[in-house]
Amino acid sequence: MSRHVQTGDAEAREPLLTRYSKVPDEDSDEGVIIFDKSASSGSVSSQVRLSYEEAVEAAGFGVFHYGLLVVCGWANASDAVEILCVSFLLPTARCDMNLSSSDMGLLTASIFLGMMLGGYMWGYLADKKGRRKVLVLSLTINGLFGGLSSMAPWFSVFLVMRLISGIGVGGSIPVIFSYFSEFMPRMRRGTMISALATFWMGGNIVAAGLAWLVIPRNWTEILGSSSFQGWRLFVVLCSIPSLTSALFFQLLLPESPKFLMEAGREKEALHVFKKMFQMNMKGKEKDFTVLGLSVNPKRDLEESRVLGKGGLAWALKKALMPIRQMFQGSLKGRSFVLLVIFFCISFGYYGLWMWFPELFSKLEKGGSPCSNVTQFSPMRNQSCYPVKTAVYMEGFIIAASNLPGNIFTILMMDNMGGKILLSCSLLVSSLSVFLIYMVKTKYQSLILSCVFSGVSVIAWNALDVVGTELYPTHLRSSALGFFTGIGRIAAIMGNVVFGDLVDNNCWVPILLVSGFLLTGGLVAFLLPQTKHTELT
Repeated sequence: MSRHVQTGDAEAREPLLTRYSKVPDEDSDEGVIIFDKSASSGSVSSQVRLSYEEAVEAAGFGVFHYGLLVVCGWANASDAVEILCVSFLLPTARCDMNLSSSDMGLLTASIFLGMMLGGYMWGYLADKKGRRKVLVLSLTINGLFGGLSSMAPWFSVFLVMRLISGIGVGGSIPVIFSYFSEFMPRMRRGTMISALATFWMGGNIVAAGLAWLVIPRNWTEILGSSSFQGWRLFVVLCSIPSLTSALFFQLLLPESPKFLMEAGREKEALHVFKKMFQMNMKGKEKDFTVLGLSVNPKRDLEESRVLGKGGLAWALKKALMPIRQMFQGSLKGRSFVLLVIFFCISFGYYGLWMWFPELFSKLEKGGSPCSNVTQFSPMRNQSCYPVKTAVYMEGFIIAASNLPGNIFTILMMDNMGGKILLSCSLLVSSLSVFLIYMVKTKYQSLILSCVFSGVSVIAWNALDVVGTELYPTHLRSSALGFFTGIGRIAAIMGNVVFGDLVDNNCWVPILLVSGFLLTGGLVAFLLPQTKHTELT
Protein backbone atom coordinates (compact mmCIF):
# COMPACT_ATOMS: atom_id res chain seq x y z
CA MET A 1 0.00 0.00 0.00
CA SER A 2 2.87 2.38 0.61
CA ARG A 3 4.86 1.92 -2.56
CA HIS A 4 4.61 4.25 -5.56
CA VAL A 5 3.75 3.09 -9.07
CA GLN A 6 5.95 4.45 -11.84
CA THR A 7 3.99 5.70 -14.84
CA GLY A 8 4.88 6.07 -18.49
CA ASP A 9 5.17 9.24 -20.50
CA ALA A 10 1.69 8.87 -21.93
CA GLU A 11 0.18 8.73 -18.46
CA ALA A 12 2.27 11.64 -17.24
CA ARG A 13 0.71 13.85 -19.90
CA GLU A 14 -2.86 13.03 -18.82
CA PRO A 15 -4.66 15.46 -16.48
CA LEU A 16 -3.94 14.30 -12.95
CA LEU A 17 -7.57 14.15 -11.84
CA THR A 18 -8.56 11.76 -14.64
CA ARG A 19 -6.01 9.16 -13.59
CA TYR A 20 -7.54 8.43 -10.17
CA SER A 21 -10.81 6.97 -8.90
CA LYS A 22 -12.23 6.16 -5.47
CA VAL A 23 -12.47 2.57 -4.22
CA PRO A 24 -13.33 1.13 -0.78
CA ASP A 25 -10.47 0.66 1.66
CA GLU A 26 -10.54 -1.96 4.39
CA ASP A 27 -8.87 0.46 6.82
CA SER A 28 -11.02 3.50 6.11
CA ASP A 29 -14.68 4.46 5.83
CA GLU A 30 -13.92 6.85 3.04
CA GLY A 31 -11.75 4.82 0.67
CA VAL A 32 -8.49 5.56 -1.09
CA ILE A 33 -7.54 6.72 -4.53
CA ILE A 34 -6.20 4.22 -7.06
CA PHE A 35 -4.12 4.91 -10.10
CA ASP A 36 -6.05 3.83 -13.20
CA LYS A 37 -3.65 2.35 -15.78
CA SER A 38 -6.31 0.99 -18.10
CA ALA A 39 -5.74 3.75 -20.65
CA SER A 40 -2.20 2.65 -21.40
CA SER A 41 -1.93 -0.96 -20.27
CA GLY A 42 -5.22 -2.71 -20.88
CA SER A 43 -7.56 -3.31 -17.95
CA VAL A 44 -4.93 -3.65 -15.24
CA SER A 45 -5.36 -1.34 -12.21
CA SER A 46 -2.94 -0.87 -9.35
CA GLN A 47 -3.71 0.75 -6.02
CA VAL A 48 -1.28 3.45 -4.84
CA ARG A 49 -1.04 6.05 -2.14
CA LEU A 50 -0.35 9.53 -3.43
CA SER A 51 2.79 11.47 -2.62
CA TYR A 52 2.49 14.97 -1.22
CA GLU A 53 3.06 16.68 -4.59
CA GLU A 54 0.46 14.43 -6.29
CA ALA A 55 -2.06 15.13 -3.54
CA VAL A 56 -1.57 18.91 -3.76
CA GLU A 57 -2.07 18.81 -7.52
CA ALA A 58 -5.15 16.59 -7.18
CA ALA A 59 -6.72 18.96 -4.63
CA GLY A 60 -6.87 21.65 -7.32
CA PHE A 61 -6.13 25.34 -7.13
CA GLY A 62 -8.66 28.06 -6.45
CA VAL A 63 -10.79 29.59 -3.71
CA PHE A 64 -8.99 27.87 -0.84
CA HIS A 65 -5.58 29.14 -1.93
CA TYR A 66 -6.75 32.71 -2.44
CA GLY A 67 -8.38 32.72 0.99
CA LEU A 68 -5.18 31.32 2.43
CA LEU A 69 -3.26 34.13 0.73
CA VAL A 70 -5.47 36.78 2.35
CA VAL A 71 -5.15 35.37 5.89
CA CYS A 72 -1.41 34.67 5.67
CA GLY A 73 -0.88 38.01 3.94
CA TRP A 74 -2.63 39.85 6.74
CA ALA A 75 -0.34 38.10 9.22
CA ASN A 76 2.71 39.10 7.17
CA ALA A 77 1.46 42.69 7.06
CA SER A 78 0.97 42.65 10.85
CA ASP A 79 4.67 41.84 11.30
CA ALA A 80 5.63 44.82 9.17
CA VAL A 81 3.34 47.05 11.23
CA GLU A 82 4.96 45.97 14.50
CA ILE A 83 8.51 46.44 13.21
CA LEU A 84 7.86 49.92 11.78
CA CYS A 85 5.71 50.99 14.71
CA VAL A 86 8.72 52.01 16.81
CA SER A 87 10.30 54.22 14.17
CA PHE A 88 7.07 56.22 13.72
CA LEU A 89 6.40 56.77 17.42
CA LEU A 90 9.90 57.99 18.29
CA PRO A 91 9.46 61.69 17.38
CA THR A 92 6.77 62.19 20.05
CA ALA A 93 7.45 59.35 22.51
CA ARG A 94 10.95 60.69 23.10
CA CYS A 95 9.51 63.85 24.68
CA ASP A 96 6.74 62.20 26.67
CA MET A 97 9.14 59.58 28.10
CA ASN A 98 12.22 61.86 28.26
CA LEU A 99 14.34 59.60 26.09
CA SER A 100 17.99 60.23 25.31
CA SER A 101 19.58 59.34 21.98
CA SER A 102 21.01 56.15 23.51
CA ASP A 103 17.54 55.22 24.80
CA MET A 104 16.10 55.61 21.31
CA GLY A 105 18.87 53.50 19.84
CA LEU A 106 18.20 50.79 22.42
CA LEU A 107 14.48 50.89 21.64
CA THR A 108 15.14 50.58 17.90
CA ALA A 109 17.39 47.57 18.49
CA SER A 110 14.97 45.87 20.89
CA ILE A 111 12.61 44.67 18.16
CA PHE A 112 15.51 43.08 16.26
CA LEU A 113 16.89 41.52 19.44
CA GLY A 114 13.51 39.99 20.17
CA MET A 115 13.23 38.67 16.62
CA MET A 116 16.71 37.17 16.90
CA LEU A 117 15.78 35.38 20.13
CA GLY A 118 12.47 34.14 18.81
CA GLY A 119 13.37 33.21 15.24
CA TYR A 120 15.04 29.83 15.72
CA MET A 121 13.00 28.88 18.79
CA TRP A 122 9.67 29.29 16.99
CA GLY A 123 11.00 27.69 13.82
CA TYR A 124 12.14 24.62 15.75
CA LEU A 125 8.78 24.32 17.50
CA ALA A 126 6.97 24.67 14.17
CA ASP A 127 8.95 21.76 12.74
CA LYS A 128 8.19 19.64 15.82
CA LYS A 129 4.71 20.65 16.95
CA GLY A 130 3.05 22.12 13.89
CA ARG A 131 2.97 25.36 11.90
CA ARG A 132 -0.51 26.59 12.80
CA LYS A 133 -0.09 26.24 16.59
CA VAL A 134 3.14 28.24 16.50
CA LEU A 135 1.61 30.93 14.30
CA VAL A 136 -1.36 31.37 16.63
CA LEU A 137 0.87 31.60 19.71
CA SER A 138 3.57 33.87 18.22
CA LEU A 139 1.02 36.27 16.69
CA THR A 140 -0.85 36.43 19.99
CA ILE A 141 2.34 37.26 21.91
CA ASN A 142 3.23 39.85 19.30
CA GLY A 143 -0.12 41.63 19.45
CA LEU A 144 -0.73 41.26 23.20
CA PHE A 145 2.58 42.66 24.41
CA GLY A 146 2.65 45.23 21.61
CA GLY A 147 -0.72 46.55 22.79
CA LEU A 148 0.21 46.42 26.46
CA SER A 149 3.30 48.52 25.79
CA SER A 150 1.00 51.49 25.10
CA MET A 151 0.21 51.64 28.82
CA ALA A 152 3.82 51.40 30.04
CA PRO A 153 4.44 54.19 32.58
CA TRP A 154 8.25 54.03 32.32
CA PHE A 155 10.70 53.53 29.50
CA SER A 156 12.15 50.36 31.04
CA VAL A 157 8.71 48.71 31.03
CA PHE A 158 8.05 49.91 27.49
CA LEU A 159 11.39 48.49 26.36
CA VAL A 160 10.69 45.05 27.86
CA MET A 161 7.22 44.94 26.30
CA ARG A 162 8.59 45.78 22.84
CA LEU A 163 11.32 43.15 23.28
CA ILE A 164 8.73 40.44 24.04
CA SER A 165 6.60 41.64 21.13
CA GLY A 166 9.68 41.25 18.94
CA ILE A 167 10.04 37.63 20.07
CA GLY A 168 6.54 37.04 18.71
CA VAL A 169 7.41 38.72 15.41
CA GLY A 170 10.51 36.52 15.18
CA GLY A 171 8.28 33.46 15.12
CA SER A 172 5.60 34.47 12.68
CA ILE A 173 7.88 35.78 9.92
CA PRO A 174 9.76 32.53 9.08
CA VAL A 175 6.90 30.13 9.91
CA ILE A 176 4.30 31.93 7.81
CA PHE A 177 6.25 31.27 4.61
CA SER A 178 6.84 27.60 5.47
CA TYR A 179 3.16 27.12 6.25
CA PHE A 180 1.93 28.91 3.13
CA SER A 181 4.32 27.17 0.73
CA GLU A 182 3.18 23.72 1.89
CA PHE A 183 -0.29 24.23 0.44
CA MET A 184 0.93 25.33 -2.99
CA PRO A 185 1.29 23.24 -6.18
CA ARG A 186 4.86 23.56 -7.40
CA MET A 187 4.01 25.30 -10.71
CA ARG A 188 2.32 28.16 -8.82
CA ARG A 189 4.46 28.26 -5.68
CA GLY A 190 6.85 31.01 -6.74
CA THR A 191 4.09 33.37 -7.86
CA MET A 192 1.97 32.79 -4.76
CA ILE A 193 4.85 33.22 -2.30
CA SER A 194 5.76 36.44 -4.11
CA ALA A 195 2.15 37.57 -3.71
CA LEU A 196 2.35 36.75 0.01
CA ALA A 197 5.53 38.81 0.35
CA THR A 198 3.72 41.76 -1.24
CA PHE A 199 1.58 42.11 1.88
CA TRP A 200 4.69 43.34 3.69
CA MET A 201 4.36 46.50 1.60
CA GLY A 202 0.73 46.67 2.71
CA GLY A 203 1.88 46.60 6.31
CA ASN A 204 4.32 49.44 5.60
CA ILE A 205 1.52 51.51 4.12
CA VAL A 206 -0.84 50.72 7.01
CA ALA A 207 1.79 51.73 9.59
CA ALA A 208 2.69 54.95 7.79
CA GLY A 209 -0.96 55.81 7.14
CA LEU A 210 -1.98 55.17 10.76
CA ALA A 211 0.93 57.26 12.03
CA TRP A 212 0.03 60.09 9.65
CA LEU A 213 -3.62 59.95 10.74
CA VAL A 214 -3.32 59.33 14.49
CA ILE A 215 -0.10 60.69 15.97
CA PRO A 216 -0.32 64.40 14.97
CA ARG A 217 -3.86 64.82 16.34
CA ASN A 218 -4.54 66.16 19.83
CA TRP A 219 -6.16 63.15 21.48
CA THR A 220 -6.05 64.77 24.93
CA GLU A 221 -9.17 66.78 24.12
CA ILE A 222 -10.90 63.92 22.28
CA LEU A 223 -10.28 61.20 24.89
CA GLY A 224 -10.29 63.49 27.90
CA SER A 225 -6.97 62.14 29.18
CA SER A 226 -3.70 64.01 29.26
CA SER A 227 -1.65 60.83 29.78
CA PHE A 228 -2.84 58.96 26.68
CA GLN A 229 -1.04 60.74 23.85
CA GLY A 230 -1.46 60.09 20.14
CA TRP A 231 1.54 57.77 19.91
CA ARG A 232 0.04 55.49 22.59
CA LEU A 233 -3.20 55.15 20.65
CA PHE A 234 -1.10 54.43 17.56
CA VAL A 235 0.65 51.57 19.41
CA VAL A 236 -2.73 50.06 20.37
CA LEU A 237 -3.99 50.21 16.79
CA CYS A 238 -0.77 48.59 15.54
CA SER A 239 -1.44 45.54 17.72
CA ILE A 240 -4.83 44.78 16.12
CA PRO A 241 -3.50 43.13 12.91
CA SER A 242 -1.49 40.55 14.89
CA LEU A 243 -4.36 39.66 17.23
CA THR A 244 -6.91 39.35 14.43
CA SER A 245 -4.44 37.22 12.43
CA ALA A 246 -4.09 34.81 15.35
CA LEU A 247 -7.86 34.57 15.56
CA PHE A 248 -8.20 33.86 11.82
CA PHE A 249 -5.60 31.07 11.97
CA GLN A 250 -7.31 29.49 14.97
CA LEU A 251 -10.83 29.58 13.50
CA LEU A 252 -10.43 29.33 9.74
CA LEU A 253 -7.29 27.50 8.65
CA PRO A 254 -6.05 23.89 9.03
CA GLU A 255 -2.60 22.56 9.82
CA SER A 256 -0.14 22.18 6.95
CA PRO A 257 -0.84 18.89 5.13
CA LYS A 258 2.86 18.45 4.40
CA PHE A 259 3.67 18.66 8.11
CA LEU A 260 0.86 16.21 8.92
CA MET A 261 2.19 13.70 6.38
CA GLU A 262 5.73 14.02 7.78
CA ALA A 263 4.32 13.44 11.26
CA GLY A 264 2.49 10.29 10.15
CA ARG A 265 -0.96 11.82 10.73
CA GLU A 266 -2.50 10.54 7.51
CA LYS A 267 -6.21 10.90 8.42
CA GLU A 268 -5.75 14.56 9.37
CA ALA A 269 -3.85 15.22 6.16
CA LEU A 270 -6.63 13.47 4.20
CA HIS A 271 -9.15 15.79 5.81
CA VAL A 272 -7.13 18.88 4.84
CA PHE A 273 -6.83 17.79 1.20
CA LYS A 274 -10.55 16.99 1.17
CA LYS A 275 -11.35 20.49 2.44
CA MET A 276 -9.06 22.05 -0.15
CA PHE A 277 -10.68 20.07 -2.98
CA GLN A 278 -14.23 20.88 -1.86
CA MET A 279 -13.54 24.61 -1.73
CA ASN A 280 -11.59 24.70 -4.99
CA MET A 281 -14.15 22.64 -6.90
CA LYS A 282 -17.29 24.14 -5.40
CA GLY A 283 -19.94 24.52 -8.09
CA LYS A 284 -18.19 22.07 -10.39
CA GLU A 285 -19.35 18.51 -11.02
CA LYS A 286 -16.36 16.78 -9.54
CA ASP A 287 -16.31 13.82 -7.17
CA PHE A 288 -12.76 13.46 -6.07
CA THR A 289 -12.63 14.25 -2.41
CA VAL A 290 -10.62 11.53 -0.68
CA LEU A 291 -6.99 10.57 -1.15
CA GLY A 292 -4.79 7.82 0.16
CA LEU A 293 -1.42 9.28 1.16
CA SER A 294 2.11 7.97 1.37
CA VAL A 295 3.51 8.97 4.77
CA ASN A 296 6.96 8.37 6.21
CA PRO A 297 7.07 9.27 9.93
CA LYS A 298 10.63 8.14 10.70
CA ARG A 299 12.33 11.40 11.57
CA ASP A 300 11.95 11.34 15.37
CA LEU A 301 13.13 7.73 15.53
CA GLU A 302 16.24 8.57 13.54
CA GLU A 303 17.00 11.57 15.77
CA SER A 304 16.61 9.42 18.89
CA ARG A 305 19.14 6.92 17.56
CA VAL A 306 21.61 9.71 16.79
CA LEU A 307 21.21 11.66 20.02
CA GLY A 308 20.26 9.05 22.56
CA LYS A 309 18.26 10.17 25.60
CA GLY A 310 19.41 11.81 28.78
CA GLY A 311 18.00 14.88 30.47
CA LEU A 312 18.96 18.46 29.72
CA ALA A 313 21.96 17.63 27.55
CA TRP A 314 19.81 15.44 25.34
CA ALA A 315 17.14 18.14 25.07
CA LEU A 316 19.74 20.75 24.10
CA LYS A 317 21.26 18.45 21.49
CA LYS A 318 17.83 17.76 20.07
CA ALA A 319 17.02 21.46 19.87
CA LEU A 320 20.27 22.14 18.01
CA MET A 321 19.98 19.08 15.79
CA PRO A 322 18.32 21.00 12.89
CA ILE A 323 21.28 23.41 12.70
CA ARG A 324 23.67 20.46 12.62
CA GLN A 325 21.68 18.85 9.82
CA MET A 326 21.57 22.12 7.83
CA PHE A 327 25.36 22.22 7.68
CA GLN A 328 25.89 18.59 6.71
CA GLY A 329 25.90 16.69 3.44
CA SER A 330 24.22 18.22 0.40
CA LEU A 331 22.67 21.03 2.49
CA LYS A 332 26.00 22.40 3.75
CA GLY A 333 26.91 24.48 0.71
CA ARG A 334 23.54 26.18 0.33
CA SER A 335 23.37 26.85 4.08
CA PHE A 336 26.67 28.74 4.08
CA VAL A 337 25.58 30.73 1.02
CA LEU A 338 22.24 31.65 2.61
CA LEU A 339 23.99 32.64 5.84
CA VAL A 340 26.13 35.13 3.90
CA ILE A 341 23.15 36.46 1.93
CA PHE A 342 20.91 36.95 4.99
CA PHE A 343 23.71 38.76 6.82
CA CYS A 344 24.53 41.02 3.86
CA ILE A 345 20.98 42.03 2.96
CA SER A 346 19.92 42.57 6.58
CA PHE A 347 22.98 44.65 7.44
CA GLY A 348 22.52 46.73 4.31
CA TYR A 349 18.75 47.13 4.28
CA TYR A 350 18.01 47.74 7.95
CA GLY A 351 21.27 49.58 8.56
CA LEU A 352 20.55 52.11 5.84
CA TRP A 353 16.77 52.21 6.21
CA MET A 354 16.72 53.24 9.86
CA TRP A 355 19.12 56.10 9.15
CA PHE A 356 17.50 57.62 6.08
CA PRO A 357 15.86 60.37 8.24
CA GLU A 358 19.30 61.31 9.59
CA LEU A 359 20.69 61.54 6.07
CA PHE A 360 17.69 63.64 5.01
CA SER A 361 18.40 66.04 7.87
CA LYS A 362 22.03 66.39 6.80
CA LEU A 363 20.92 67.14 3.25
CA GLU A 364 18.85 70.09 4.47
CA LYS A 365 22.13 71.74 5.54
CA GLY A 366 23.38 71.63 1.95
CA GLY A 367 25.81 69.46 0.02
CA SER A 368 25.90 65.68 -0.03
CA PRO A 369 24.83 63.63 3.02
CA CYS A 370 28.46 62.96 3.90
CA SER A 371 29.82 66.47 3.35
CA ASN A 372 28.76 67.67 6.82
CA VAL A 373 31.13 66.17 9.36
CA THR A 374 30.19 68.22 12.41
CA GLN A 375 28.36 66.53 15.22
CA PHE A 376 24.67 66.66 14.49
CA SER A 377 21.57 65.02 15.87
CA PRO A 378 18.06 65.76 14.64
CA MET A 379 16.77 65.05 18.14
CA ARG A 380 18.65 67.82 19.92
CA ASN A 381 17.07 71.15 20.82
CA GLN A 382 13.87 70.42 18.93
CA SER A 383 10.30 70.50 20.17
CA CYS A 384 8.08 67.45 19.73
CA TYR A 385 4.92 69.55 19.43
CA PRO A 386 3.26 70.45 17.20
CA VAL A 387 4.06 67.14 15.50
CA LYS A 388 5.66 67.52 12.07
CA THR A 389 3.86 65.39 9.50
CA ALA A 390 6.58 65.40 6.81
CA VAL A 391 8.26 62.28 8.18
CA TYR A 392 5.00 60.33 7.95
CA MET A 393 4.33 61.55 4.43
CA GLU A 394 7.83 60.52 3.34
CA GLY A 395 7.41 57.14 5.02
CA PHE A 396 4.13 56.62 3.19
CA ILE A 397 5.71 57.49 -0.17
CA ILE A 398 8.68 55.16 0.39
CA ALA A 399 6.37 52.32 1.45
CA ALA A 400 4.26 52.79 -1.68
CA SER A 401 7.40 52.70 -3.84
CA ASN A 402 7.61 48.96 -3.11
CA LEU A 403 4.64 48.37 -5.42
CA PRO A 404 6.53 48.16 -8.76
CA GLY A 405 9.05 45.72 -7.31
CA ASN A 406 6.31 43.54 -5.86
CA ILE A 407 4.37 43.46 -9.13
CA PHE A 408 7.54 42.61 -11.05
CA THR A 409 8.29 39.75 -8.65
CA ILE A 410 4.81 38.25 -8.94
CA LEU A 411 4.93 38.35 -12.73
CA MET A 412 8.48 37.06 -13.17
CA MET A 413 9.18 34.68 -10.27
CA ASP A 414 7.97 31.50 -11.97
CA ASN A 415 9.55 32.54 -15.27
CA MET A 416 13.01 33.60 -14.11
CA GLY A 417 13.31 31.75 -10.80
CA GLY A 418 14.23 33.10 -7.37
CA LYS A 419 18.00 32.70 -7.79
CA ILE A 420 18.33 35.11 -10.74
CA LEU A 421 15.96 37.69 -9.24
CA LEU A 422 17.79 37.56 -5.90
CA SER A 423 21.23 38.06 -7.45
CA CYS A 424 20.25 40.83 -9.87
CA SER A 425 18.20 42.83 -7.36
CA LEU A 426 21.01 42.78 -4.78
CA LEU A 427 23.51 44.00 -7.39
CA VAL A 428 21.22 46.86 -8.47
CA SER A 429 20.53 47.71 -4.80
CA SER A 430 24.27 47.95 -4.23
CA LEU A 431 24.58 50.42 -7.09
CA SER A 432 21.66 52.55 -5.83
CA VAL A 433 23.30 52.87 -2.40
CA PHE A 434 26.62 53.83 -3.95
CA LEU A 435 24.87 56.63 -5.88
CA ILE A 436 24.05 58.37 -2.60
CA TYR A 437 27.35 60.18 -3.16
CA MET A 438 25.73 62.00 -6.08
CA VAL A 439 22.72 63.21 -4.10
CA LYS A 440 22.62 66.96 -3.42
CA THR A 441 19.10 67.69 -2.13
CA LYS A 442 16.54 66.13 0.17
CA TYR A 443 14.19 65.44 -2.76
CA GLN A 444 16.90 63.63 -4.69
CA SER A 445 17.55 61.54 -1.59
CA LEU A 446 13.83 60.76 -1.31
CA ILE A 447 13.80 59.62 -4.94
CA LEU A 448 16.89 57.48 -4.38
CA SER A 449 15.41 55.89 -1.27
CA CYS A 450 12.30 55.03 -3.29
CA VAL A 451 14.48 53.39 -5.95
CA PHE A 452 16.34 51.43 -3.28
CA SER A 453 13.03 50.40 -1.70
CA GLY A 454 11.51 49.25 -4.99
CA VAL A 455 14.56 47.22 -6.02
CA SER A 456 15.52 45.72 -2.66
CA VAL A 457 12.00 44.36 -2.11
CA ILE A 458 12.59 42.07 -5.11
CA ALA A 459 15.55 40.54 -3.26
CA TRP A 460 13.51 39.99 -0.10
CA ASN A 461 10.65 38.38 -2.04
CA ALA A 462 13.03 36.12 -3.94
CA LEU A 463 14.74 35.14 -0.70
CA ASP A 464 11.37 34.15 0.77
CA VAL A 465 10.74 31.83 -2.19
CA VAL A 466 14.23 30.34 -2.37
CA GLY A 467 14.47 29.81 1.39
CA THR A 468 11.30 27.71 1.52
CA GLU A 469 12.34 25.52 -1.42
CA LEU A 470 15.92 24.70 -0.41
CA TYR A 471 15.13 22.64 2.71
CA PRO A 472 13.03 19.55 3.50
CA THR A 473 9.86 19.81 5.56
CA HIS A 474 11.43 18.76 8.87
CA LEU A 475 14.04 21.54 8.59
CA ARG A 476 12.19 24.26 6.68
CA SER A 477 10.90 26.42 9.55
CA SER A 478 14.01 25.83 11.67
CA ALA A 479 16.23 26.92 8.78
CA LEU A 480 14.23 30.06 8.06
CA GLY A 481 14.13 30.89 11.77
CA PHE A 482 17.89 30.41 12.08
CA PHE A 483 18.70 32.58 9.07
CA THR A 484 16.29 35.34 10.06
CA GLY A 485 18.00 35.30 13.47
CA ILE A 486 21.34 35.81 11.73
CA GLY A 487 19.70 38.65 9.82
CA ARG A 488 18.60 40.33 13.06
CA ILE A 489 22.16 40.21 14.39
CA ALA A 490 23.26 41.89 11.18
CA ALA A 491 20.49 44.49 11.52
CA ILE A 492 21.61 45.38 15.03
CA MET A 493 25.24 45.62 13.86
CA GLY A 494 24.21 47.82 10.92
CA ASN A 495 22.41 50.27 13.21
CA VAL A 496 25.34 50.37 15.65
CA VAL A 497 27.84 51.04 12.84
CA PHE A 498 25.69 53.82 11.38
CA GLY A 499 25.16 55.35 14.81
CA ASP A 500 28.88 55.47 15.51
CA LEU A 501 30.05 56.70 12.10
CA VAL A 502 27.24 58.62 10.41
CA ASP A 503 28.39 61.98 11.82
CA ASN A 504 32.16 61.92 11.36
CA ASN A 505 32.74 59.16 8.80
CA CYS A 506 29.46 58.92 6.91
CA TRP A 507 31.14 57.46 3.84
CA VAL A 508 32.26 54.34 5.75
CA PRO A 509 28.81 52.85 6.54
CA ILE A 510 27.42 53.83 3.13
CA LEU A 511 30.24 52.11 1.27
CA LEU A 512 30.01 49.21 3.70
CA VAL A 513 26.31 48.75 2.90
CA SER A 514 27.00 48.95 -0.82
CA GLY A 515 29.80 46.41 -0.47
CA PHE A 516 27.68 43.97 1.56
CA LEU A 517 24.84 44.12 -0.97
CA LEU A 518 27.32 43.54 -3.79
CA THR A 519 28.78 40.54 -1.95
CA GLY A 520 25.32 39.09 -1.36
CA GLY A 521 24.41 39.47 -5.02
CA LEU A 522 27.55 37.69 -6.21
CA VAL A 523 27.30 34.89 -3.66
CA ALA A 524 23.66 34.27 -4.60
CA PHE A 525 24.81 32.90 -7.97
CA LEU A 526 26.18 29.89 -6.04
CA LEU A 527 22.69 28.79 -4.97
CA PRO A 528 20.99 25.91 -6.81
CA GLN A 529 18.09 26.75 -9.11
CA THR A 530 14.78 26.02 -7.37
CA LYS A 531 12.28 27.06 -10.03
CA HIS A 532 9.31 24.65 -10.07
CA THR A 533 11.10 22.26 -7.70
CA GLU A 534 9.15 19.76 -5.61
CA LEU A 535 9.04 20.24 -1.85
CA THR A 536 10.77 17.39 -0.02
